[in-house]
Amino acid sequence: MKTKQRAFLKWAGGKYTLVEPIRNLLPGGDKLIEPFVGAGSVFLNTDYEKYLLNDINADLIHLYKIIKRRPKTFIEDARKLFVPATNQAHVYYGIRADFNLSRDPYERSLYFLYLNRHGYNGLCRYNSSGFFNVPFGKYRAPYFPQQELEFFAEKAKRATFTCEPFQHSFRRARRGHVIYCDPPYLPLSPTANFTSYAGNGFGLDEQAILAQKAIDASAKRGIPVLISNHDTVFARELYQSANLTPLQVHRFISQNGSTRNKVGELLAYFAPQVPGLKVGK
Repeated sequence: MKTKQRAFLKWAGGKYTLVEPIRNLLPGGDKLIEPFVGAGSVFLNTDYEKYLLNDINADLIHLYKIIKRRPKTFIEDARKLFVPATNQAHVYYGIRADFNLSRDPYERSLYFLYLNRHGYNGLCRYNSSGFFNVPFGKYRAPYFPQQELEFFAEKAKRATFTCEPFQHSFRRARRGHVIYCDPPYLPLSPTANFTSYAGNGFGLDEQAILAQKAIDASAKRGIPVLISNHDTVFARELYQSANLTPLQVHRFISQNGSTRNKVGELLAYFAPQVPGLKVGK
């Protein structure tokens, strides 16, 4: 794959800038399993025969399923929301309210894409009541990602989408499959808070469970697992049995988005305890 493909969603913590080092560490296999698919940059920039793409965010997975099933209709309908008349604060908050009240998966999917591209910094955040609460982004002309949507729809023919706890994705893995995990990141400092994503908490206990699942999958079942996370003391403790690749990544780290500094990133590769698997995809 010569050029990198961008996701059609804006996504905090997306892996577009890390595609090359991640791809270099992923081994070959029949299927790539992503328990935390997010915007799908790794999916879009690898070449496995099949994919199992999971996320706990039901809105995200409904969107992906609809684009796979009805790409042309979805793109035509979504384009109508990307006009100057809809790029106003009062319209944005009206659509956000409609999204929060809607129970129709197709309507919610259209609104989800609109909110993602018109909301502040492309954030995906829900309050304790499960309502999407990202404020208006005030962009001059939000980009309509038609090419990216079409690419995703075509590649999604190889993918199965699920919305379930990450542990279930591990259970679905078989010999010959590869697992890549991009979980909600560990805080950079002990006082930092986790962001609310899809109304589900992912704390230190879940981080430890994920690390143990990776250890068990690689050591007991011969399934390679790659995990990305912040490079912290706790991360290195969790992943001490893995092959660690530290990186420095540019990222917005202040709340107002004006400060872009390098932060430590860690790629932890849990090699399968079986011979014959070559690194590099």
